[in-house]
Amino acid sequence: MTELLASKIGDWFLNLWNSTGFQTAVPDYYVMNGYTLGIWGQFIMLIIAAVFVFLAIAKKFEPNLLLAIAFGMFIINIPGAYSVLYGQGGYTFTDELGKVIASGTLEQLCDTFGLAYSNASAESLQASFDGLLRFIEENWNGTLGAYGAFTETSYTYGIIAEKGLFYYLYKGVDWVIFPPLIFLGIGAMTDFGPLIANPKSLLLGAAAQLGIFMTFIGALFLGFGEQAASAIAIIGGADGPTAIYLTQKMGQSDLLPAIAVAAYSYMALVPVIQPPIMKLMTTKKERLIRMEQLRPVSKKEKIIFPIIVTGVVGIILPSALPLLGMLMLGNLIKESGVVPRLSSTAQNELINIITIFLGITVGTKAFAPVFLQVQTLEIILLGIIAFSFGTAGGLLLGKLLCKLSGGKINPLIGAAGVSAVPMAARVAQDVGRKEDPNNYLLMHAMGPNVAGVIGSAVAAGVLIAMFA
Repeated sequence: MTELLASKIGDWFLNLWNSTGFQTAVPDYYVMNGYTLGIWGQFIMLIIAAVFVFLAIAKKFEPNLLLAIAFGMFIINIPGAYSVLYGQGGYTFTDELGKVIASGTLEQLCDTFGLAYSNASAESLQASFDGLLRFIEENWNGTLGAYGAFTETSYTYGIIAEKGLFYYLYKGVDWVIFPPLIFLGIGAMTDFGPLIANPKSLLLGAAAQLGIFMTFIGALFLGFGEQAASAIAIIGGADGPTAIYLTQKMGQSDLLPAIAVAAYSYMALVPVIQPPIMKLMTTKKERLIRMEQLRPVSKKEKIIFPIIVTGVVGIILPSALPLLGMLMLGNLIKESGVVPRLSSTAQNELINIITIFLGITVGTKAFAPVFLQVQTLEIILLGIIAFSFGTAGGLLLGKLLCKLSGGKINPLIGAAGVSAVPMAARVAQDVGRKEDPNNYLLMHAMGPNVAGVIGSAVAAGVLIAMFA
């Protein structure tokens, strides 16, 4: 009896040890697809996540999103956490009477059928039932045992539902639900008045999308396909939800971790990246230009604007409507003044909840075997090029409008044409005030800034229409 109890206790502690992160650090799928850094890659990602937490808290770089992304990146790279947070899929095979012939993960089934697990294909590892079946049929090298029963009778097979919390939360990203809801909240928080008062702002917002199309060409030269190049290029819009939306629509979910982290990182680093470009491309005289106060915009104009924009863009580019339509709906809810509770919910509870879910689920996709690839570095590099060209495009058109207006338009507001609202507008204000403390450019810069939100959604619609 004592020996039996001692044996059980030994088994208990062995099970406990086998369940630790040191034993289950990296799922077999990633090892078999060429990942070689092992647990050390996860430690590297833990350090990167800690740096992002520092930037979010100490430097206040877009903390609303960066903090959740950083924590998601941290928790998923804790050794052993992946299989708990996302769960382990598997297969169960039954005969025509419903009797289970075999069940388990692919590795366990390979053991059952006497197959070499190292020969498994990526397709079969990605929970493809047909791939698994073909793999078993093509590689079976035995004559007896479980496979004999398996082949001599009718069979059915299905996936074992052992999914974790983040598997289900991530469906909001996978099914592109979260990004349009974020746009609904953004619309409810946005004042289109500066844009309506100065329609030229639309041109500046459009010019700032230059980075998207320049980077698209660059990504093609680096060997990315049209869909992947489109997903990478949208980083130039400095719009995280749009980047996620387009990446999923293009079927490039494997690129999502790098694209999302790059997009949100560059949004957070707007105060660092943009000022040097702005100072390089403008003269002191241009930065000192004071602009006339914008005209008042009536409530009627603010109500009509989202309806007209939705109608016009919807007819020309229906693929942009999921993002643009939700943006304009949020704004209409706000400007109508008849549904204050809905407006408050969209501006606060809804966008806050979705932001938490979106941030942490995107962060959990920055898993070491996925993120630590050469391709990730290429995407991050292309992202900074895209963002820089977007800033430069807005500035160049700003300089042109300055010339055409006889020096009445400060070209700094062109840099706000990227979609990072309201950070890019604040940066234009800050750069202008460093030259003249009494120069107030914020409201003028908000016009191109909100135009950039519209522009990035339209650019995404164009890319979807052309290449999806």
